[in-house]
Amino acid sequence: MEAPTSVKLLKRPEITDAAVSAFAGCTQIPEKYIRTEEVLGGVVVSKDESYELPVIDMARLLDPKSSASEIEKLGAACRNWGFFRFLTNHGIDEAAIEQMKDNTVQFFRLPLEIKKTVGVQGNGFEGFGHHVSGASDNKLDWAECMILTTQPDDLRNMELWPTNPPTFRHALETYSVEMTNLATRLLGFMATDLGVEEEELQGAFRGKGQSMGIHYYPPCPHPEKVLGIMPHTDGLGLTLLLHVDDTPGLQIRKHGSWFPMQPVPGAFVVNVGDILDVLTNGAYRSVEHRVIPDVERGRTTVVMMFQAASVGGMVAPLPGLLKGGEARYKSIEFDEYNKGSFRALADGTQFIESLKI
Repeated sequence: MEAPTSVKLLKRPEITDAAVSAFAGCTQIPEKYIRTEEVLGGVVVSKDESYELPVIDMARLLDPKSSASEIEKLGAACRNWGFFRFLTNHGIDEAAIEQMKDNTVQFFRLPLEIKKTVGVQGNGFEGFGHHVSGASDNKLDWAECMILTTQPDDLRNMELWPTNPPTFRHALETYSVEMTNLATRLLGFMATDLGVEEEELQGAFRGKGQSMGIHYYPPCPHPEKVLGIMPHTDGLGLTLLLHVDDTPGLQIRKHGSWFPMQPVPGAFVVNVGDILDVLTNGAYRSVEHRVIPDVERGRTTVVMMFQAASVGGMVAPLPGLLKGGEARYKSIEFDEYNKGSFRALADGTQFIESLKI
């Protein structure tokens, strides 16, 4: 996914030898990573406090006896949390999942010089590097990240698709197709919950861009000083995250507090992005989240993200949701939305806020 050329402030810095040395276990955190005030900003909910991220079961969605109640549960999760867990009944080929996990782990274990052969270039957004560097302080995230456009085929930059491990490209291709199918099914159930035709919501996503992100967050001796990824909302449609391991780190902001999310074996974490928030006219919530590294263990994830969507080239509420009601968001051309979203990401702000009426 290319950052718009008019957005000069957004950078995805390369991973340097110094970064690798820092990640390898130094006790002194380099200044460029220190974000203590940001990390400590906001209350983190204690493990002793009772809360649970909603869990959605595909088998119950498909079963006529339980479908209505599970769709209602899905809608409530998207309205109240903007996140939910999707358990092992998701229907994705387990072999595709395991192959994606294995290749991701092998890739991040490679020497830096090999990983940098597919490094981010110039103003590009794809490739191996850090997440982003904002305009205000140019602080870096405590992470290694590979972002690749996966759909549609003609948008892929194959020069940046790793050939080491040798099965990585095949794993990416297979997993991308599986995730597209899963997202399409989920959107169908969401449409039912919203009271619109399936085609109206699914059609907004069909044929649009999809990207994959793989992330490694090294252990950090002082996690109170660094961010694996800064607080943000996902700028586009729908995000599906697969934990490669059981290391925690994801935190979701709700009612002004940060709620840590523990990984569940075999489950995806799904969240609403800004464009889906707009498409649903604010019915579904795009929620701020961040990652805090673990003291002892690295955390690796595979994320289908940046799922683009639009209605006739416009980011706007679905017409089926405006019958007898008013739009809560201004309509904007997708290209302009994309530029604004990248600019806001560089500034550490949320572009969706500027669209509210």
